[in-house]
Amino acid sequence: MRIVLLGAPGSGKGTQSRKLSEKYNVPQISTGDLLRAAIQAKTKIGKQAKTAMETGELVANDLVLELIEQRLQEADTKPGFLLDGFPRNIPQAQALDRLLDGLGRKIQIALNVHVEPRELMKRITGRLICANCGEIFNEYTRKPKTAGTCDACGESKLTKREDDNETLVKARLETYQAETEPLIVYYRAQQKLRTVKGSGKSDEITLKICDVIDADLRPLGARGSHAEPKAPEPIRIVLPPSAEEIAAAEEAKRKEEAKLEAERLKQEKKAEAERLRAEKKAAAEKAREEKRKLAEKKKIAAAKKKAADAIKKQKIAAKKKAAAEKKKKVIAKKKEMAKKKAEAMKKKKAAAALKKKKAAAKKKVTKKVTKKTTKKVAKKAAKKVAKKAAKKVAKKVTKKVAKKVSKKKAAKKTAKKAAKKKAAKKKRR
Repeated sequence: MRIVLLGAPGSGKGTQSRKLSEKYNVPQISTGDLLRAAIQAKTKIGKQAKTAMETGELVANDLVLELIEQRLQEADTKPGFLLDGFPRNIPQAQALDRLLDGLGRKIQIALNVHVEPRELMKRITGRLICANCGEIFNEYTRKPKTAGTCDACGESKLTKREDDNETLVKARLETYQAETEPLIVYYRAQQKLRTVKGSGKSDEITLKICDVIDADLRPLGARGSHAEPKAPEPIRIVLPPSAEEIAAAEEAKRKEEAKLEAERLKQEKKAEAERLRAEKKAAAEKAREEKRKLAEKKKIAAAKKKAADAIKKQKIAAKKKAAAEKKKKVIAKKKEMAKKKAEAMKKKKAAAALKKKKAAAKKKVTKKVTKKTTKKVAKKAAKKVAKKAAKKVAKKVTKKVAKKVSKKKAAKKTAKKAAKKKAAKKKRR
């Protein structure tokens, strides 16, 4: 079984997808889960998808289709698959059909879970999510047994998503109607569309969906396996038909076949007309999509330019501010230097005045000391001169005395020699 699930946000197609996956033992393939897994695994596709998402662009259809193709090559998809979240518009549906045609695994049913807009609004704006286990409750349709507490895990933290408000929900529903609802026409033209009302209890909706799937895809003996078995019909004895009855039956059969053929041709013409309308609408949708993408690119480019201009202005302003600050600092430095110079000059003048004062005081003291010293030196010199004169006189006197003494000694010596000579002369006689 190969099924595409369609439905507006809040229609419950995600819940039904999980239930059908468990019942029929086929994987639920969510493109959102595939992208998150690829980003987490840091694969080549994951890196490209992350780059697109970070720049605010839509992830390219080629990347999503490549992820789906890789997923369909896994063993668990052989019995079938449930596609949830893709395609979202006719160009994506056409690309998906081309991919699946190449794999020989065409979509069998496009299952549309229909819910009235008013109920969708209540479902989404009243949604409460358990922060621990992810169980979903609703303020209007499925209140927890104890207010603010999860029935499943007992966690007392039920939160609301930020985008689950009336304004954003209205915008999301309008986007769905504009982009995704044309898919209903597209799959109806292929005679693959099946619509199930998504109002009521979840299990009852699941039974309705199972009836549709069983009627279309499962063998006759397996259809309605979830319903109660019917009582066997009573055995009837039928007599062989006569020649007239056989001829009448054959004529009736021929007419019925002609009628069916006419109906088939009519349906084919209708389907062809629907297909042409769908293709025309798809082409218009593609043109709108391309126009929207171009507008989005222009918007992003304008935003980037605006951001770049803002950064440039900020840089220029920062440079001007830095220059002003620098100038301010230079002026302040000059003032500081002038102040320091003035203070240094003042100190220098004060030092010079002090030096002059000290020099004057020193000169005065020196003069006084010099005068005193001169007087003292003069007195000392006078004493020295007097002493020297006295010594000279004493030396002169001593010299005279010594001369006199020497003369006396010489006279005595001469007299003694004369006496000795006289005595010697006397003795010779």
